[in-house]
Amino acid sequence: MSEQAPSILSVTDFSASQPSDRELRDALPRLHQGDGAGPREAVEAILAEVKQRGAAAVQEFSERFDGSRPPLLRVPQEAMTEALATLEPSIREALEASIARARVFAAAHRPQDVTSEFGPDASVTMRWVPVSRVGLYVPGGLAVYPSSVVMNVVPAQEAGVSSVALASPPARDGSGLPHPTILAAAELLGVTEVYAMGGAQAIAAFAYGLETDAEAGLPQALEPVQLVTGPGNKFVATAKGLLKGIVGIDAEAGPTEIAIIADAGANPEFVAADLISQAEHDPDAAAFLITDSAELVEAVRGPLERQVAATKHSERVRTALTGEQSGILLVADLDTAIRAANLYAAEHLEIHTADPDAVAARIVNAGAVFVGEYSPVSLGDYAAGSNHVLPTLGTGTHASGLNTTTFLKAVQEIRYGREGLAGVAKHVRVLSDAEDLPAHGDAVDVRRTV
Repeated sequence: MSEQAPSILSVTDFSASQPSDRELRDALPRLHQGDGAGPREAVEAILAEVKQRGAAAVQEFSERFDGSRPPLLRVPQEAMTEALATLEPSIREALEASIARARVFAAAHRPQDVTSEFGPDASVTMRWVPVSRVGLYVPGGLAVYPSSVVMNVVPAQEAGVSSVALASPPARDGSGLPHPTILAAAELLGVTEVYAMGGAQAIAAFAYGLETDAEAGLPQALEPVQLVTGPGNKFVATAKGLLKGIVGIDAEAGPTEIAIIADAGANPEFVAADLISQAEHDPDAAAFLITDSAELVEAVRGPLERQVAATKHSERVRTALTGEQSGILLVADLDTAIRAANLYAAEHLEIHTADPDAVAARIVNAGAVFVGEYSPVSLGDYAAGSNHVLPTLGTGTHASGLNTTTFLKAVQEIRYGREGLAGVAKHVRVLSDAEDLPAHGDAVDVRRTV
């Protein structure tokens, strides 16, 4: 194995060998940020302050971290109405198209209740019940994310959640409100409970709730939620991790990731553009090309340099593409490329190969798979119909992206009558005695004698 270190996307070369899974795993580009003690300690302090002092603490942290002290934590309905009324028509049209497609997809995979029959008078039903109240987080920071409003709200609505609260940081425009496009998206979706708060303090407010505080612009209490979803920075992720014993969470998300499996026939311009598209999110974003073609490695260099120089957030993109979390893995064949992709478990995985469907069929670990060169991640971010809140940091090996079932609980209902119980009573008796829990068996036997 030999390594090169170009200015953008360093190359790890396995083209002359057949590495083991361990060797591939060790070669995967990952961001190493230490033990996270700094963020954890800071977040613990924020959570304690919000729990103790409520809305006033949220306002203070907003001023410190977001540069804006919102005079009204609860966004007034008139601000929502105005945001939608003044939304640029083309943005509204795009949001409406995104919502429509997301709703079709979310509705299609809502599970149905299923009953299993075990004989006369004996059945068990799996019933899907929506979480009663959820808190949806929409980040601010380096970009504005009305698409995240869509991705969070639509599956919650299709699951049947009856109470939805949304939080987003106040914009740095002096208004003390979230960005107007965020508000317009929420209004378009019928979300009326929106809060101007971000970061770890927002997650704490959702988990603990906030008492009414007129001075903090909270005319009525923010009731605690049962589940918090949505992406965020490392402080948001840390808060979700610390609070998951108090409130349910979707995931502790890390920076965004894109991996691309590409062969010699891939279009270098497309590959470069797609790597850059995710790198512009964050200096810590990961961009990873896996290929069996040394020619493609060289061919993609020119488009990368040219497109990075031309893109609006060039400095941010270059930082991401030169970071330890980004790189190129050159392998001997597509079989090895597929192994590497499954070991990496990318948030977003694109496939640019001669037979992308055949490759996609062998992918088992990824948040979302984008099949073919005309299915870029950007499509999934906005308008494919899929959800863009996806597992990061390799958790795609066991976790799923946000979907309708995220907002549902599976409740089992057991219905046995006298005859049904009689048919299985002896097995309960034997197993309860085997576990030295005889009262369990007695609770069945008493029903056979009375």
